[in-house]
Amino acid sequence: MLSKGSRPERRGPVGYRRGVARTRKLFAALTRPGPHRVLRGDLGFAGIPGIVYTPASGLHLPGVAFGHDWLTDVAHYAGTCEHLASWGIVTAAPDTQRGPVPSVLTLAADLGATLDVISGVRLGVGDIGVDANKLGLAGHGFGGAAAVFAAAGTRATAVAAIFPSVTKPSAEQEAAALTVPGLVLATPDDQKSLRTDALEIAQFWDGAVLRVVKKANAAGLAEKRNLLGLLGLPGSSSKTQKTVRALLTGFFLFHLTGDKTYREFAEPEATLPRTDSPDPEAPPVTHEDRIVALFR
Repeated sequence: MLSKGSRPERRGPVGYRRGVARTRKLFAALTRPGPHRVLRGDLGFAGIPGIVYTPASGLHLPGVAFGHDWLTDVAHYAGTCEHLASWGIVTAAPDTQRGPVPSVLTLAADLGATLDVISGVRLGVGDIGVDANKLGLAGHGFGGAAAVFAAAGTRATAVAAIFPSVTKPSAEQEAAALTVPGLVLATPDDQKSLRTDALEIAQFWDGAVLRVVKKANAAGLAEKRNLLGLLGLPGSSSKTQKTVRALLTGFFLFHLTGDKTYREFAEPEATLPRTDSPDPEAPPVTHEDRIVALFR
């Protein structure tokens, strides 16, 4: 009980609590479709197999080229592309390099060509246009590594690598030369994984923000892969998809449009819902630890 004239103990600065509440509200909004009606198109008109999603109208829009994972066609990313478009970001995904032995460098070149296409011609019936100074790259798994390689040869001003896969050549050294802002998403198990080098890419990439997505699996972003779950393998995850879409959207809205509302999505120190930061005091993982993890 409080005595007369006493005050309740504060749990923290009022400004901090308000900031946390504001961030949660923004994040929740970004997990849902945005205010724009969305149109779907075919990249085939430019000689590149793939899909493109756009807001129903608008000029000087931001544009993103999205790279797919290994053996995964772009139809499995339709929801993610549509989500970004609903927030005003034209998103196109080339459906190339889908064989069992793809070239990460060729997919990177296709991502660059896709950016050239969407920023070089009017889309829709001529009432949709992408600003060549508002371009970004993103990719999942194998496509995440390709996005890193593509960054050096394009006009992209922001790049997101989502659970990037280990590739040959490696994207780690390429990341070390990048000067554009980056977002690298990792899963909680990445430290012991032989399949991904998300942590290493983020370490080499000066200016990249690393976020660990809670309870995520690396395959979860691809949609409609329920058969994998029946086989006992990680499959599609709606929670992973919602979290990744929110993180991507906020990151690109800040960097490509300059909307300071979403500044925290680009700040490494910011605490965002459903994410963690890597434990700096975690013991180093040996190669043997990663081999053992393959059989768990």
